[in-house]
Amino acid sequence: MSHLTPPRQLPHADSGSDTDAAPDPGTPAGGTEADAETGAGTDADAETGARAAEPAADTAPADKDVPPEAVAPEADPAAADTVTETDPAAEADTVTETEPAAGAGAAAEAAGPRSVAGDRAGLFGWRRRYPRTARGVTVGITVLAAVLVLSALLVPNRLDRLTVEAFLRIPAEGVLLAGLLLALPPRFRRAAAVVSGVLLGLVTVVKFIDMGFYSVLSRPFDLVLDWILLDDAAEWVKESFGGTGEVLAVVAVIVLVAAVLALTTLAVVRLTDLMVRHRPAAARTTLVLGTAWITCVTLGVQFTGVPVASKIDADLVGNRVEQVRAGLADARVFEKQAAADAFADTPPDQLLTGLRGKDVLFTFIESYGRTAIEDPAMAPDVDAVLDRGSADLKAAGFASRSAWLRSPVSGAGSWLAHSTFLSGLWIKNQQRYRSLTTSDRATLTSYFRKTGAWRTVGIVPGVRRAWPEGKFFGLDHIYDSEHLGYHGPYFSWTPVPDQFSLEAFQRLEHGKKDRGPIMAEIILASSHNPWAPIAHMIDWNDLGDGSVFHRIKKEGKDPKEVWKNPESVRTEYKNAIEYSLHSLTEWVQRYGDDDTVLVFLGDHQPVPTVTAGNTSKDVPVTLVARDRKVLDRISDWGWTDGLRPARDAPEWGMDTFRDRFLTAYGPHQG
Repeated sequence: MSHLTPPRQLPHADSGSDTDAAPDPGTPAGGTEADAETGAGTDADAETGARAAEPAADTAPADKDVPPEAVAPEADPAAADTVTETDPAAEADTVTETEPAAGAGAAAEAAGPRSVAGDRAGLFGWRRRYPRTARGVTVGITVLAAVLVLSALLVPNRLDRLTVEAFLRIPAEGVLLAGLLLALPPRFRRAAAVVSGVLLGLVTVVKFIDMGFYSVLSRPFDLVLDWILLDDAAEWVKESFGGTGEVLAVVAVIVLVAAVLALTTLAVVRLTDLMVRHRPAAARTTLVLGTAWITCVTLGVQFTGVPVASKIDADLVGNRVEQVRAGLADARVFEKQAAADAFADTPPDQLLTGLRGKDVLFTFIESYGRTAIEDPAMAPDVDAVLDRGSADLKAAGFASRSAWLRSPVSGAGSWLAHSTFLSGLWIKNQQRYRSLTTSDRATLTSYFRKTGAWRTVGIVPGVRRAWPEGKFFGLDHIYDSEHLGYHGPYFSWTPVPDQFSLEAFQRLEHGKKDRGPIMAEIILASSHNPWAPIAHMIDWNDLGDGSVFHRIKKEGKDPKEVWKNPESVRTEYKNAIEYSLHSLTEWVQRYGDDDTVLVFLGDHQPVPTVTAGNTSKDVPVTLVARDRKVLDRISDWGWTDGLRPARDAPEWGMDTFRDRFLTAYGPHQG
């Protein structure tokens, strides 16, 4: 077999024998030089060599009289030179691949020219052919594993803390894990490394989810109560990018999670093997890092304001354990709170007596937060709109009072804020919302209905499908996006522009002749994220069926372009708030009368991209009326005059408004 060709034998100058050209196959590679010089050797040696060569003589002639020397082809010096010039590494690989078969005897030879070891050598033989490259790859993979593990240990769970300094720290968890893996017996070490890698991957995934929640809701992900919000996120992707976009997004998330878990596990296992191979150095390094960590904690060492000694993962896990415990107990706590209702036994004829005969409108402006009024970059324009609105309403005979309410949410979760305001309970999560809407708790709107003195309606353009919760809130009739008569385009997330929603309310309910008093819950959604494109005010007589907004939308900005720059986002948010305020104040001037009572407020602060580090959850709240008796009822509230609340105006929890309102307009006021 050609791949067993022994090293080249140089022909002896004095030998004329044919055997000099073809070495004896039976002669060991280590034969003496003297043997080569004496030619073929003894007859016994020749016979032995012939017998040894028989298995390899696949093409030997059938004539048994042909001498053994004639079976092997005559060596060609040129061919011998060719063998000599082959890559030594490749030649070594070839010999290595077949050595087990050669040493196993004739049975192994009959099984085939390559063995299992040969197959593996064929796959990984490049490591012997390119040892420097192989070593570089090995070192590179190990370095990447170390970087991955260190990054997973140190990466924060908030985007605003994702700085270079955050990764220049000593993670306590890493030091403890290294010491544990070095101390464990070999039979437990690999299992511990795998479990540690999986847990590190899971913690990293939670950090990534936290980044999203902090970016939108200004809070971390709740392991017990927030899973339902993932469905809402998928629904938002579907509405924004279609069914295909939703599927791709879900698949991408699943692949990313699987990749994080797999890579962190493999990285921890690889680093564990490295530490075991270099145990003394690993033990010394672990001891030094542990000492440095304790020293940094004791002395409070910081780098650019960031503590050098880190225990972010331990803190995160500890907080989540407490969060889970509180989440599991929250249902019992909320049940007790919901059972207490100071007005549950109040007779209907004694409810809201101070507003009988009035049209009462509770209007929510999406994402209308304190930032819009007080942020230096936005306040001048927004405040000018509010001040001008106050003056215009005053000229129309209306007065107004304003203050602050603290919302349970920030960035998103409007339905939680709405239900908090209307129920008088702190609805801070989806579990509480579900418990509320399946209970018999009375809301501010349902108390209006309980009196029998008002027709209760909802203008909810953001609702695009069945909304069974509407019955819980005591609404006689609900107008969603499909029942407002709108035939124009969506403005990003917003199905119906605010000006059209208010005009539809006028056409469908408020403007009817010979009607009774109305209580309406109105949602103005044009200021909903992502704030582009934005509608602008047009003549109310030109609204028609909304088709005019096709042209207006084309004039708007592309949300993908807007969101490339935080300053552009803030500018468009400001413009959206101004549009909503203009729509509402102009509607009151146009259609309001002596019986109009308007309460409008924001539901929550905008996303952190807009608030720019402001952690306040305050939103403005304003009460507008032409009848002075209505405002006199709240004179002891301390609210400030006008549509713009003063910086030091009262700040209440949003859950306290219901009872304060029912008390102010109850029978005790005469």
